[in-house]
Amino acid sequence: MYILFTVLIVIAAILLILLVLVQNSKGGGLAAGFASGNQVMGAPRTADFLEKASWILAGVIVALSILAVGAHKMNARTTSTDDQSQITEQVQHAAEAEAPAAVDFNAEQPAE
Repeated sequence: MYILFTVLIVIAAILLILLVLVQNSKGGGLAAGFASGNQVMGAPRTADFLEKASWILAGVIVALSILAVGAHKMNARTTSTDDQSQITEQVQHAAEAEAPAAVDFNAEQPAE
């Protein structure tokens, strides 16, 4: 699950980078070339859409990051619990193997 969240974060980050590059900046940005040819939405509406999409992607990255940390902690907790139970079982088996046989002192001794 952690790997899935990490892949989604990388994809969202790449999309965010592309959106930021397309937006208008003080120097015009890459959106300046598209503003004149875009008659359907118009330049101001395009800028609004790009800004909203950037904020949404930033929020998605934050949310996915929090979920990834939670998934990683949950996986680590499950792994450590499994490891502890395996270690306990190994110690019990080792103790049983090393334990000397019980001696019964009340048993009859063979005659010499």
